Amino acid sequence: MNRALLVIDMQRGFDDASFWGATANPHCEANVARLIDAWVAGGEPIVVVRHDSTSPDSPLHPDSPGNALVEPVAAVAPDLFVRKQVNSAFYGDVDLHAWLAGRGIRDVVLCGIQTNMCVETTARMAGNLGYDVTVALDATRTFDLSAEIAGLGPVTRTASELMATTALDLQAGGFASIVATDALLDARDQE
Repeated sequence: MNRALLVIDMQRGFDDASFWGATANPHCEANVARLIDAWVAGGEPIVVVRHDSTSPDSPLHPDSPGNALVEPVAAVAPDLFVRKQVNSAFYGDVDLHAWLAGRGIRDVVLCGIQTNMCVETTARMAGNLGYDVTVALDATRTFDLSAEIAGLGPVTRTASELMATTALDLQAGGFASIVATDALLDARDQE
C-alpha cells in the first residue's frame, strides 16, 4: 500500500513552555519517531512539514533556533519537505496536493504539533480533498488555550480537552479516522 506519513511542525520551539504553556501527551515525540521508523522500514513516503512563522517574536520564526526540527525528524531524509506560514500543510511552498496526486497517493497518516491547529486543519483539508485520512492521536500534542470570546466570555480548555475535541470533530465529522500509534503499527505489521 502506498500511503504517506505527514509529520507536521515537529519543531524545537514547541519545547518553550514559557511561550506556549502547559502541554499534553509527553509520548508524542517517541510515537512520531516510531512512525517514522516504520515508514522508513516499509519504504513508504514521508512528508516533513515545518512552520516558518512570520512573527519575529515566535520561537518558530526562521531566525529562531526553535524553528529547527526535533532530532528524530531532522534525521530522516523526507521524500518531500514543505515550508508553510499558515495552519494547513496544503498551503506551503510546495503544492502538497499535486505532489501526492502525482504519485497516486490517496492515503495519508498525520502526526505532529499542534493537534487542534495545524494537524486538525491539514486533516480537514485532506478529507475535503478526498484523501483517506488517519490521525495517530498519541503522536500529536497541543497546549492549554484561553481566550476572551465575544458572547461567551473567558473560555479555557486544557490540552487534553483540546486533543479529545479534535479527535471527536475529525472522526464524527468524517474527516479522519483516529487511531493510537500501537494500533496503527500493529495493522501495518499484518498487511
